Amino acid sequence: MTDRSLPITIENPTAAKIDWSVGMGYRRVKTATILGSLWVGVAALHLISWGYLLVWAITSMFCWRALRLVMTKVAPPPLLKTPQTYPFISLAIAAKNEAAVITNLVESLCNLDYPADRYEVWAIDDNSSDLTPEILDKLAQHYPQLQVLHRNERDTGGKSGALNQVLSLMQGEIIGVFDADAQVTPDFLDRVLAYFQSETIGALQLRKAIVNSETNFLTRGQRAEMALDAYLQQQRIGGGGIGELRGNGQFVRRTALVGCDGWNEQTITDDLDLTLRLHLTGWDIALMPYPPVGEEGVTTVKALWHQRNRWAEGGFQRYLDYWEAIASNRMGTKKTLDLLLSFVSIQYLLPPAGIPDFLMAFWLKHPPLLLPMTASLGVVLPLWATWVGLRRSYQQANRQVSMATLFAQTAIGSLFILHWLVIMPFAIARMAIFPKRLKWVKTLRQADL
Repeated sequence: MTDRSLPITIENPTAAKIDWSVGMGYRRVKTATILGSLWVGVAALHLISWGYLLVWAITSMFCWRALRLVMTKVAPPPLLKTPQTYPFISLAIAAKNEAAVITNLVESLCNLDYPADRYEVWAIDDNSSDLTPEILDKLAQHYPQLQVLHRNERDTGGKSGALNQVLSLMQGEIIGVFDADAQVTPDFLDRVLAYFQSETIGALQLRKAIVNSETNFLTRGQRAEMALDAYLQQQRIGGGGIGELRGNGQFVRRTALVGCDGWNEQTITDDLDLTLRLHLTGWDIALMPYPPVGEEGVTTVKALWHQRNRWAEGGFQRYLDYWEAIASNRMGTKKTLDLLLSFVSIQYLLPPAGIPDFLMAFWLKHPPLLLPMTASLGVVLPLWATWVGLRRSYQQANRQVSMATLFAQTAIGSLFILHWLVIMPFAIARMAIFPKRLKWVKTLRQADL
């Protein structure tokens, strides 16, 4: 019989060793330089006669790329060729004070439709002060797949440190990472394996779904935001661009993870940082749209503010750290352009650029120069992406939804997404002034409230 086992452990022939420390440091100086140059540049555009023409030319270029993004055809999910030998998979749960939700996830992961002797579950108790350690130890007595690692106050590195510490103990050819509130279906691992049949795939991200989406406006907005994110990721990947990891429900090929020296313990967003490391070492990242991994959305403005500031800072921080490797075009032209023109500029630079643009427009008594760019890329594109993303998510789940419901959810999502216009300028300005203390901040679950 022909051996049809999955090519999980192959080395990436295009991978090249990178000194990740090169480019790190002086984050405040770099941020202040970028922010100052951006503000001075926008203000200068208001004072020169051809400023409007330049802005319209840049806007046209971005809109052309956005149109190409929308027109990209997405390939259907791959089908799994049943392997002769199932690859061994390790599933990790990083938990800190998660007594309210940890039992449900452990029980779900220990009862998957996958050969029980071909996977293991590692729960990492990161010096919890609640009943998490006791709950995990009791569960380990009941489930033979479950292994528990207890960390103490001397262990450092936050979530990245916890994952790096358990990496040497895990046996899996593929490593899956989940947050403690994750919800999964019993058959999802077979679908995951289908993507790793491709030798270029170094990691896979499951689409995220908000399980408490009907709680209030914030959770409804997060449901739409996750649909928007999945749509943009699928379109970008389909066009040869960047796929992104989102932490909860991420899977990484062990050889890819080891090849980029594991998780970065000097970042506050381990998933976003690992995304760039993988692409810079020659790997692709895929998105699995169905079944999604469920998680709780934050329910208060305070929790949303802290969460999104962390995301914004960690996302911007990685460009400061790896700018030299990015500038050298190690990822290839398509990925580099997608990263710089379709992502960094729109998500991270356009919002803070709006401040000097508004102030100069008010002072000189003329319309803001960046209004066409903000309207097209910050309003129209997200509106379309949310609509299509929500429609796709319902189609993939074989659920019928009325046009009125779809319209209402899109409207809520479009209003909700505007909070990034406040978060991004604030987070980047704070990065230019204050140092960041690396700290694992627990997101409160509804059961904790």
